[in-house]
Amino acid sequence: MKAVVIHEAGGPEKLILQDVPTPQPRPGWSLVKVKGFGINHSEIFTREGKSPSVSFPRILGIECVGEVAESTTPALTAGQKVVSIMGEMGRAFDGSYAEYVLLPNEQIYPIKTSLDWKTLAALPETYYTAYGSMLKLQIRSSDKVLVRGATSGVGVGVAFACLLKARFPDVILHGSSRSANKAARLRDAGFDAVIIDQNGTLQTDEQYGRILELIGPATLRNSFDHIAERGIVCNTGLLGNQWYLNGFDPIMELKNDSYLTSFYSGLVNAERLNALFAYVDQYNVRVPIERVFSLSEVADAHRFLQSEHSFGKVIVLND
Repeated sequence: MKAVVIHEAGGPEKLILQDVPTPQPRPGWSLVKVKGFGINHSEIFTREGKSPSVSFPRILGIECVGEVAESTTPALTAGQKVVSIMGEMGRAFDGSYAEYVLLPNEQIYPIKTSLDWKTLAALPETYYTAYGSMLKLQIRSSDKVLVRGATSGVGVGVAFACLLKARFPDVILHGSSRSANKAARLRDAGFDAVIIDQNGTLQTDEQYGRILELIGPATLRNSFDHIAERGIVCNTGLLGNQWYLNGFDPIMELKNDSYLTSFYSGLVNAERLNALFAYVDQYNVRVPIERVFSLSEVADAHRFLQSEHSFGKVIVLND
């Protein structure tokens, strides 16, 4: 089979398309024919050698959509439409940058949907993260909502806007950005206003009932300066490259009787995945895709995602 293999850490040029043996099913594992997958920043970090637990050579890829090719469990049948995300896929074992991927049975999630492969390939990880965060925020139609870090190349902010506005078109939705250059694109994605984020400080006096924090601990304190009475902040991202909120005092810093929650895309279960696909179907959610690449163009996909032009979801489709 064809696969994109990385033999040593480095730039996108280290992602090499080559022929490798097709994995053979073994007890507890099944073979999935990969129809498509998204490109994620965590894969870029791994490619650059920033994932110490990952050894090379490795086939990267932390998500995929496809069909069961061969299975070792009656719960999965050949031809069944499935999704897999996270776990140790593309890290401890080879991932989805290939025509086929061998996965643990418990990490393969059957789905029932009429969505096409292109749309499906854009949903795992990015839309799952946005959907899980939206559930945690318990948004009502009367809420004013802020997405902190809405213009990040990971696409979660855009996905969140598409999911939210499909169900609550009248919700007031603001997005923060370090630059006004992407304001028009945010408005096209469903945001009602853009707030400039300067040196970790929002340039506004607005307060919000719900805040999706994608920058993370680096700006979390400032987000609480803008939370309304009994509001909710969901910390989902780590774009600020700060993992911890040092010296955090919840008694003093959870202002206005507010609440702090979080979501992590590694919290995967079949029920929530299928609920996401049903939600997209039910509310006719728009799923914008920034660029579509082929398996032979994975290196180009990495270059694009790291460029200043990246804004939304980048996917790869297999023929």
